[in-house]
Amino acid sequence: MITKEQVAKDYKLIQDEICSALEQCDGKAHFEEELWDREGGGGGRTRVIQNGNIFEKGGVNFSAVHGHLPQTMKKALNVDQNEFFATGVSIVIHPNHPMVPIIHMNIRYFEMPGSEVKWFGGGIDLTPHYVFEDDAKYFHTKLKTVCDSYHHDFYHRFKLWADDYFFIKHRNETRGIGGIFYDRLTATDELSWQQVFEFSKAVGRSFAPVYTELVNRNRDKDFNELNQLWQYQRRSRYAEFNLVYDAGTKFGLETNGRIESILMSLPPTAKWVYNFHPEPNSEEEKTLGLLKKGINWV
Repeated sequence: MITKEQVAKDYKLIQDEICSALEQCDGKAHFEEELWDREGGGGGRTRVIQNGNIFEKGGVNFSAVHGHLPQTMKKALNVDQNEFFATGVSIVIHPNHPMVPIIHMNIRYFEMPGSEVKWFGGGIDLTPHYVFEDDAKYFHTKLKTVCDSYHHDFYHRFKLWADDYFFIKHRNETRGIGGIFYDRLTATDELSWQQVFEFSKAVGRSFAPVYTELVNRNRDKDFNELNQLWQYQRRSRYAEFNLVYDAGTKFGLETNGRIESILMSLPPTAKWVYNFHPEPNSEEEKTLGLLKKGINWV
């Protein structure tokens, strides 16, 4: 029998493992930890890394919160109960190098104690400033391997879900090259609750080795001022998505979450250059052409 306490304990361990791996990858910066309590119930551990050799700003956050669900969230989640419990690990890393991608991961568990309402959600997606096709294939292949270990259809379903979810409608472009995204995942005739929980943890533990590989492939590449301007342009799109569409941001704000932790995902520097268009046949134009749904990387 999986308990909410066990889920939270294992998620905290995953947070520890990822922070250790990222510090080793960066080689300079260390995470600063802030413990916080939520008015209404629960709290978390916010961990932020800044001004490193490669990580300009990043966060690996754990939270376990509970209390009364606001009416707006009850309507959004289509539930009637008042009490809720939610725990998860949320990660966003913004590198200082235009050739190293932004990455996001989230694993989470939600339940309404005393009812049958409970589920897992999460995902991992990559937002390169420049799309390198070999990196994209590597990233998606690794995610497919994790998914295939639990269900033959997980990668296909969750990849399509990510394409639809990480889409900036007002720009008509995807935030990056996608990945996997899933929500309200429950036990079925094919998968027990334990297996669903193990899948959630496997997604979490895929983060460090996959991202470390991508960082090390690209961290020593040369770049110029134009490349950095383009990086800031792509960061602005990332910020737009998180502030306009991201469900986690909305949930945190609606449930009186800690604002610094919720907005940790925003980049340290971004630029909105008016009516910016990349040069024809440039690497920037090539990247824009790959920021669309339905690309099969594996």
